[in-house]
Order: sequence, then structure tokens, then C-alpha cells
Amino acid sequence: MRRWDMLADRFMASYSAEGKADGTITAMRREWDRWGCWLKGRRPRVRLDEVSPELITNYIRSQSKFHAKSTQYSLMSRLGMIGDFLVKEEVWRENPLTWMKRPRLDSRHRLPRRIDESALAKIWDSAARTRESHYRHLWLAVLGVLYGGGLRRGEIVALDLSNFDAISGTLLVFGKTPYERRIQLPDLAWRCIEVYLPRRQNVLTKAFSSEPALFVNKFGRRLSAEALSGGIQRIASRAGFKITLHQFRHTCASQLLADGVRLPYIQRHLGHRTIQTTMRYQHIAGPELRRAIEKHPINQLRPQVRPTGEKEI
Repeated sequence: MRRWDMLADRFMASYSAEGKADGTITAMRREWDRWGCWLKGRRPRVRLDEVSPELITNYIRSQSKFHAKSTQYSLMSRLGMIGDFLVKEEVWRENPLTWMKRPRLDSRHRLPRRIDESALAKIWDSAARTRESHYRHLWLAVLGVLYGGGLRRGEIVALDLSNFDAISGTLLVFGKTPYERRIQLPDLAWRCIEVYLPRRQNVLTKAFSSEPALFVNKFGRRLSAEALSGGIQRIASRAGFKITLHQFRHTCASQLLADGVRLPYIQRHLGHRTIQTTMRYQHIAGPELRRAIEKHPINQLRPQVRPTGEKEI
């Protein structure tokens, strides 16, 4: 087990170089440390190259007890990547995680609930009643990007002023994948950002800051992910709702699909790498499906229906 910390540093260096999100890197590092502490606490002491499949199974069982299937799946995925690295480093001959059966997930159950229109209106009004001028315009602009653009939390905090095209009302977004995308903002979200920008400049001038971030706090620094989540959740709480930021993304996708936008366009708008990810939102029967059903051949049939109670001869 002496090599554990050294191997962890080497793995995290290569893992971070892949361009993973900060939250993903933090979760992986936490898993390394947690598994290392668990192994070091075994008695009698076990060597790293002597870790057996039974020992791995015991660790997974101890960490996934009373947790959802998605949590168990994520745990085994991270352990699998660690195992592949140990095989590459010739610490293990094979990776037992490759043949261990993982929980079967239903992607529909992992979708967050959408926010209905009445709740969105109340949340919007709650943001508009924020007392401090800078934060009032900041939260309205953020809500416009959250709902109108369907952006992830990490994508929002990573936005720079240079990513916003004020002429066309578009945003250049860098997401979880290495592919960038340019999205068209709805008019309301576009206008909210334009109204917010003079307040942003006033804050930067007072703070003598040259911060490139699009969304900044009152001290002229980039809005952090924690501050973003906390601010939106406080606004929703004042409106009487408990929500997550990802629900705005789900609501955006669901509404676009319900309004008849085709899946490839929604895929590009949300930044999904594969169309299969976007197809999870097809649990909504949009107008295209209704129009298709109206063209079903059965509608051309005109059966002779007898009045109720009439006897057949």
C-alpha cells in the first residue's frame, strides 16, 4: 500500500488532462482517497497487488448500502477506471471490475422533474423583487440562460463576456464534452443580459477589476458554482418552491420537444454528444406525434355502427 498515494497522484494528473469538469475530478479524487483509507484499514494488512475481487465486492457493498442504483453505478464506474489504470501500471494482472455486473438503470427515472409554467412565472417574479440592483439584474439574466439556453451549471459559470454576441444574441458554450457549440438565446434572455451588462461594468469599475467572466458578483469576481446554486435556490424558496438547477435544463428540453422542435436541433442546443441522450426526453407526446396519429389509416375507415340496443339480423 505504500505506492497508493504515488499512483493516485499519477492517475489524477492524467485524468485531469482529459479535460474533465472540476466536479468530476473532485469526485474521482475523493473516491481514490476513500478506497485507499478503506484498504489501509483492513487487518491483516493487504498489499495492493493482492487485492482480491472479494475485497472489492466488500468495499462496494459497504459504500453502496442504502444508496440509489445510480449512485452504485457511478461508484463502480469510477472503480473500473481506477482498475484499468492499475492494470496499465502492471500492479494488477486484470481488472475484476470489467466483469462485475452493474445495476441496470432506467434513464427515464433519472430525469429531474420539469418546472411548470406557473412555478416559472413565480420564480421569475421572485428574482425581479431582489432588492440589490446588481443581483436583481444578475439573477434575471442567469434565469434567462438557465431556462432559455438549457445550460448546465458549470457551463454558466465558465462563460466569459467574449462568449456573448450582442448583435446576434448567441452564446458560445464550452460544455462537458470537448466540443463547443453556439446557441441562439430567446429574445427575453437576450434582453436580460443586455440590461445586466451595464451593471456588470459598474461593479468592475468600482472594484478596479478586469474579470473576463460574464456573470460576476458584487465584488467583481467570477460567480462561483456554489453561489449560483445558492442564489437561484433562495429565489425559488421565496417563491415557495424547492428546485435544482438541472430542472431548468430538463424543462427547456421538454418544452422544445412539446413545441415540435426536432430532436437533432435539441441535441445541438443542449450539447448532447449522442442523440440517444436527447431521446430520453421523448416521454412527452409532442404535437408532431399527435399530427402523425391523425394521419393513421384507421381514421379513413367508416364502419357502420349500429345504434345501441338494435339487434343484429
